[in-house]
Amino acid sequence: MRRIRSAIVQPTPRPRVEAVTRAAPRPEPASTTPTDVDLTVDLGRGLVLPNPILVASGTFGYGVEYGDVVDVDRLGAICCKGTTLKPRIGNPTPRVTETPGGMLNSIGLQNPGVDAVIEKYAATWATWSVPVIVNVAGESVSDYVEVTRRLEGVPGVAAIELNISCPNVGRGGRQFAIDPDAAGEVTVAVRRVTDLPLLVKLSPNVADIRPIAKAIADAGADALTAINTLSGIAVAPDRTKPLLGNIYGGLSGPAVKPIALRIVYEAAQAVRIPIIAIGGVTELADVLDFLAVGAVAVQVGTAIFADPTLPVRLVDELADECRRAGVASHHDLVGSALPKRAGSPSAKGVEYRP
Repeated sequence: MRRIRSAIVQPTPRPRVEAVTRAAPRPEPASTTPTDVDLTVDLGRGLVLPNPILVASGTFGYGVEYGDVVDVDRLGAICCKGTTLKPRIGNPTPRVTETPGGMLNSIGLQNPGVDAVIEKYAATWATWSVPVIVNVAGESVSDYVEVTRRLEGVPGVAAIELNISCPNVGRGGRQFAIDPDAAGEVTVAVRRVTDLPLLVKLSPNVADIRPIAKAIADAGADALTAINTLSGIAVAPDRTKPLLGNIYGGLSGPAVKPIALRIVYEAAQAVRIPIIAIGGVTELADVLDFLAVGAVAVQVGTAIFADPTLPVRLVDELADECRRAGVASHHDLVGSALPKRAGSPSAKGVEYRP
């Protein structure tokens, strides 16, 4: 825990949750400052999040693991661990290693399978006011469809998030997320079997995110989440082989934030559905940056390992920032850095122009 904390060093010290919740309210600077701030996020199909601070899949377990240290009902939503049709034991060890500004993980979607997840956790989720979004993974379109079928109508399941950064065994192991046709195919297939709100998670491991985002939106997704981890490796201390047992891992943490910002910025110019940003959120400034490039909400991930109380604190800090700015809703901060007309994507090489 101490080493992970050092990898995501915060630029400024933060008060504990108690200091935030018990502090005296700031004086109203002007009559235009709202007395109440609307932080709700409408993702469609009846799913309205109480606030835009979510916890990312794979970093908060199934929510119950953090119940003693975090008031889960104060979160915008919980995205639970990736869930597959059958149980998975995960990848060989080592699975996790620290990197400058983040971490590499190669857990391999270890989970007990969808039926066990429903049996063990759904009844608890149904007692919470916080929405629980089940992250779904698979190796084929039929896998995604069947997992979603089993989640449909289960009390406590508020929405589906498709992790399409998985190999499509029917197409030579090529990830769904890097092919517009495959991304659209799995999205439309899942859309046909559920009335639950459907979020689809974008991969950063592509040259141009726009056609993929469009294909997913056209296939019926209600929202996008961006980004998943970047593919990377680490080298073993003796430098005779890669460190991770699976060779490849997913890079997350503050190091990926500029890439996440770029992908959200480009996707927001290509689609009209909501975008939830993920990638390196460690403080309020990160939240505000993602809102500026078009996200309506964020997911906090790697930083939770160092400070599980961070997401709840960000809810309070965002409300305070809206009051300071004299706006009634955080939606007034969304898109402030977007161009008036869609620009060229980074894949055009514009950053290398003389």
